[in-house]
Amino acid sequence: MFDRHSGGESAILVHIDFDQESNQEDLQEFVELVRSAGLKVMDIVTAKRHSPDPKFFIGKGKIEEIQSVKEATEANVIIFNHNLSPTQERNIEKVAKCRVIDRIGLILDIFAQRAFTFEGKLQVELAQLRHLATRLVRGWTHLERQKGGIGMRGPGETQLETDRRLIRDRIKHIEKRLDKVGRQREQGRRSRKRANIKTVSIVGYTNAGKSTLFNLLTKADVLAEDKLFATLDPTLRRVSLPQGSDVILADTVGFIRHLPHELVAAFRATLEESVEADILLHVIDAASERRDENIEQVWEVLSDIGANEIRTLEVYNKIDMIEGAEPRIERDDEGVPIRVWTSAVKEQGIELLLEAIEELAEEKQFSAKLRLPPQEGRLRGLLYELQAIEEEGVADNGDMLLDIRLEQADWVRLGKQLEKDLSQFVLSS
Repeated sequence: MFDRHSGGESAILVHIDFDQESNQEDLQEFVELVRSAGLKVMDIVTAKRHSPDPKFFIGKGKIEEIQSVKEATEANVIIFNHNLSPTQERNIEKVAKCRVIDRIGLILDIFAQRAFTFEGKLQVELAQLRHLATRLVRGWTHLERQKGGIGMRGPGETQLETDRRLIRDRIKHIEKRLDKVGRQREQGRRSRKRANIKTVSIVGYTNAGKSTLFNLLTKADVLAEDKLFATLDPTLRRVSLPQGSDVILADTVGFIRHLPHELVAAFRATLEESVEADILLHVIDAASERRDENIEQVWEVLSDIGANEIRTLEVYNKIDMIEGAEPRIERDDEGVPIRVWTSAVKEQGIELLLEAIEELAEEKQFSAKLRLPPQEGRLRGLLYELQAIEEEGVADNGDMLLDIRLEQADWVRLGKQLEKDLSQFVLSS
């Protein structure tokens, strides 16, 4: 990397209002992110632009304004509410003479503070290394070739090439360790399926009240603060439902607008608790002015990780902040619960939420006799993974005859996964 100024605890925030939707960010959310990182906001510099400047991201005049504000406030770090290129970071630091951090760097810093488990720390390091790999630019001051010696003559490699290799090696090492943790998680999920215990995963925009709701339902003491990304490591607890059955409730990391791809990739193992869940509880801050936009952002991330087809119950939380709002269950035309209005802080609507979860957990079973040609071995393998095959035989022509039993949702999900109409293989149901 290029020579960097040291960071600090007092910050100047830079927010640019762009014409293009893809470049727009939310200023209020930015301030909350900075507060969550434990920084003191000295001043906020805003501007309007049509598009980013290739060299400085913002205009030279605005850079000089930021420099003046920095000197007046004695701030020691400048944080942009946007993603900067390595060159833009370097150019701004040269002029401002202090540390410059972009939106991704800020979020990575928050995640580093929040990771407590072994897996969480590995995932944060992986995200940081992937981000760092993009910061390795030819602006270093020590790019001379490594010197050779007796038996080591030759051009050697530059320091830049050495660091790239070291980062690649470390990334591979972390990925192997996370794969091992992922396999252990998969074993746990299979055990729960064998025991016929449903998994309910809590998802939602960060700071929507997920952890407060989780603690209330499970009587746990997971960290619940009025901060973005207060929860990072996934937590699983058993919850008893009103009629006596149990489910496993999973609390997961919150989503955010324009969640960096490095984080989605690094936290895929954790987010698999959502992908593999039987039911998603989408917790929504019902009182937020950006409620609809936040819902859309969550669905974008769910689509990215392949969890958008899972049966979802919307939980409109924080109704205590909405005048006249009362706890209630909303149902679709078939009477199935689709939305519950609650207040986790005031403990309102919790019994209704448990009732709705129990209704959804009593999923309809699909039983059928299948006839699969030999080329459908993958479908057979997936059915075995779901422990859905009760009996198997072979027809005279070599076709596989299977008696299966699984949840209706899993049967539908298999068809979408294989992109096939599975009804063609059903002899009777």
